[in-house]
Amino acid sequence: MYINVNGVNLYYEVYGSGMPIILVHGNSETHQIFDVLIDKLKEDYKVYAVDSRCHGKSEKTKTISYDLMAEDMIEFIKKLKITKPIFYGFSDGGIIGLLIAIKEPKLLSKLIVSGANLNPNGMSKSMLIVSKIGYFITRNKLFKMMIQEPNITIKDLEKIEVSTYILAGEKDVIKEEHTRLIAKNIKNSTLEIIPKENHSSYIVHSEKIYNIIKYILSKK
Repeated sequence: MYINVNGVNLYYEVYGSGMPIILVHGNSETHQIFDVLIDKLKEDYKVYAVDSRCHGKSEKTKTISYDLMAEDMIEFIKKLKITKPIFYGFSDGGIIGLLIAIKEPKLLSKLIVSGANLNPNGMSKSMLIVSKIGYFITRNKLFKMMIQEPNITIKDLEKIEVSTYILAGEKDVIKEEHTRLIAKNIKNSTLEIIPKENHSSYIVHSEKIYNIIKYILSKK
């Protein structure tokens, strides 16, 4: 299905029924990375799986930024009248989730993010170099966004009110101290570093992330 929000046509799919949960993927990916997760979640939840602007089947716009994608998702929630959804975002999707909770502190019921960063220096040095080389070769605006954004401050994080769960792999491309910094500065947050996993190994086409989210959602 398509919906026009914030001046862009976003593609999304809906599965199941129950409490709403929104899933947003990472850079250069689509909602399809969550196929295993969706298949499990739809048994108990109403799942909204979205392709961000310039990704998948969503509209390819001239401009893209984390702020724009957060505004897209805020309007998506409001236009579809989704009441107090749970939001799960991976990588870029996690950044979007943080920005939604900063901009609209009362919009979500729970926020779960995996492998998010506040700024490009939150990435490992090798990942930042690879991203810069990727942009130099391709001039891809998605790479450009990664090496210039986001620019979330500690003061921004302090605006987050919703219960937040910060996840990262033990071998993540996001520095562990950076992930811990995020969790430390969100007042109602829980941190989990997933042993033996990298940035995406426990998420993409994986049942592991379902088990983690199921545990999180079982807690009051």
